[in-house]
Amino acid sequence: MKRLDNKVAVVTGASKGIGAGIAEKLAADGAAVVVNYAAAKEDAEKVVGKIVANGGRAVAVQGDVSKAADVDRLFAEAVGQYGAVDILVNNAGVYQWSALEDFTEESYHHQFNINVLGVLLASKAAAKNFGKKGGSIINIGSAVSSATPAGSAVYTATKSAVDAITRVLSKELGPKNIRVNSVNPGIVVTEGSTAAGFIGSEAEAGMVSTTPLGRVGQPEDIALATAFLASDDARWVTGELILASGGLR
Repeated sequence: MKRLDNKVAVVTGASKGIGAGIAEKLAADGAAVVVNYAAAKEDAEKVVGKIVANGGRAVAVQGDVSKAADVDRLFAEAVGQYGAVDILVNNAGVYQWSALEDFTEESYHHQFNINVLGVLLASKAAAKNFGKKGGSIINIGSAVSSATPAGSAVYTATKSAVDAITRVLSKELGPKNIRVNSVNPGIVVTEGSTAAGFIGSEAEAGMVSTTPLGRVGQPEDIALATAFLASDDARWVTGELILASGGLR
């Protein structure tokens, strides 16, 4: 028996990168997975296809996590498809690094709407749909909340908010048997980090040189930590921020 057998997981922003890796790992551990996407339908369907080809269960569901109606529909479709929801992974996120002089209101609202409002809306819906049995919410934060790199004021602010939300909700939802934790990755090789120019750059080399484990992360590294928190192996763990960065701080 796999450790997530008979569990249903909703993974937001799971069409590629870290989210896709998490969806595939949870499915490999036995969970039925709802692969949420905002616009990348084809990529999400590829993730579903890979899970199904490996003997797992998954379905792709569109939804913008910054819109309450979309989030409610996402969970309604998850329950309609699989009968329940037990796990939420708040992975959907965006980042736009810029110096203070280049800061814009549009960038602020875009990042906070997805990274913070989206976490709150999805967590609210999850808590409602978990029911009396409880469940597990895993937020995907970032090492930037502790590293605070220059040029990341807005993004770091959003991820620092996720840290705070994690700890607040762990106390608020604990009496309902809902655990809330966060996995905070360092730099990870994804389509996004590659397109942003981090991978293969001097910035990457500098990070690797100060990372005790001597490399950048892979989506699987984050997925492994997330799967642990989703499972009963972590039944006594809540309110924790797991820094999954190879030791980079």
